Amino acid sequence: MMDTSRGRVGEFRGVAGPYWSLRPLSGGTEWEAEPEHVRPAEPIERLSAQTARANARSRGDLL
Repeated sequence: MMDTSRGRVGEFRGVAGPYWSLRPLSGGTEWEAEPEHVRPAEPIERLSAQTARANARSRGDLL
């Protein structure tokens, strides 16, 4: 999912009150987004996020 208010791609994790919880594909801390600012990620946005995840894994970062 693309959080347009932050310009970040994240995996949908659930609903927390009026917000949606998203988590970066490359790991890290979840954040809350207003549903009206979230849309399905475009293919190029998903590819970029997946590449960042692969790079993080190759560096040995925790995901």
